[in-house]
Amino acid sequence: MSFDVEQVRKDFPIFEREVNGHPLVYLDSANTSQKPVQVLDVMRAHQERYNGNVSRSVHTLGTESTEAYEGARARIAAFIGAASPDEVVFTKNSTEAINLAAYSLGQMLRLGPGDEVVISEMEHHSNLVPWQLLCERTGATLRWFGITDSGFLDESPIDELINERTKIVSLVHMSNVLGTVNDVSRISARAREVGALVMLDCSQSVPHLPIDVRTLGADLIAFTGHKMLGPTGIGVLWGRFDLLAEMPPFLAGGSMIETVTMGGTTFAAPPARFEAGTPPITEAIGLGAAVDYLTGLGMDAVHRHEQEITRYALDALTSVPGVRIFGPATIEGRGGTVSFGVDGVHPHDVGQVLDALGVEVRVGHHCARPVCSRFSVPAMTRASFYLYTTPAEIDALARGLDQVRKVFG
Repeated sequence: MSFDVEQVRKDFPIFEREVNGHPLVYLDSANTSQKPVQVLDVMRAHQERYNGNVSRSVHTLGTESTEAYEGARARIAAFIGAASPDEVVFTKNSTEAINLAAYSLGQMLRLGPGDEVVISEMEHHSNLVPWQLLCERTGATLRWFGITDSGFLDESPIDELINERTKIVSLVHMSNVLGTVNDVSRISARAREVGALVMLDCSQSVPHLPIDVRTLGADLIAFTGHKMLGPTGIGVLWGRFDLLAEMPPFLAGGSMIETVTMGGTTFAAPPARFEAGTPPITEAIGLGAAVDYLTGLGMDAVHRHEQEITRYALDALTSVPGVRIFGPATIEGRGGTVSFGVDGVHPHDVGQVLDALGVEVRVGHHCARPVCSRFSVPAMTRASFYLYTTPAEIDALARGLDQVRKVFG
């Protein structure tokens, strides 16, 4: 399928604006993506013409809203290769999805002293802190894979880290800082050998790569709508249905029940069991529209475009004196997120100079402070690309970094 980035950009109204007198150069899609008119129009139309609560009313608006909400679930399930829409649980974001999994799995497995949970040094705080809290509550032990100098997981201690005491392995699929796409096949296979469950944080991979959960090697994955052209306030927890059916609920309230008496309650089957209260209806419908948009482009085509842009960016950044790139040095094993430092200049200063030129990047520790500590830096500057990124925008970034060097000598 051919990919015309200039045609794609016409679907995004935000690219018509300027920032500080310069054309907008948006290089912060790993933080949040921009939204095409196709998504904005669907959400507005739902609010204007079909707004009603779901799974509660027999009137027309309630029925139409329920059909749109469940239709979005079905399309999202198909997008990731799920066996059934019932394997897709709507949450408010990846963070809530991972917290749900950590709480529920801890209860289901009756985690306690002597049990172990394995993560990595590469994790976003959302896939680190919930497991820390789980281990603190239960007395289980948290262990982790390190990061090599080139930005990959250090799998050398795999047999020692994942052992008969391991109950859960939860890893990032694509790093939000280093851009590393982790091949988790060996780790998943080892987890299977010892009977451990595998969860993947796919917040950065589902928006950018063709994903099929049937071959990914995970029991659960989490991802979020706002990084894949959808709105904020909507995320997904996918899980094997047989596993979800064993897991106890995370939140309690309306819609997640089967029967309620003053003496006790039984719970609905997944996914309703994990969707207490009124859900983010319009947001879920917006995510469904985003999936339609991505499906129309083809995820293989999106991935090829991002590889080309990332290769171009790596070449451009390495040509700027004093720039240090963190993570894989080539596009092999990495996605369209590139973090870097400029010798002698704090990342916040880099970001301010670039913003003055209309170039929007993110600076800081990117909710992954252990990664910065691993590479002995207080923070990093991050440029992240998506299906609407052009070579001209990478050129603007490179020119901006030249200006950074001039300003700071």
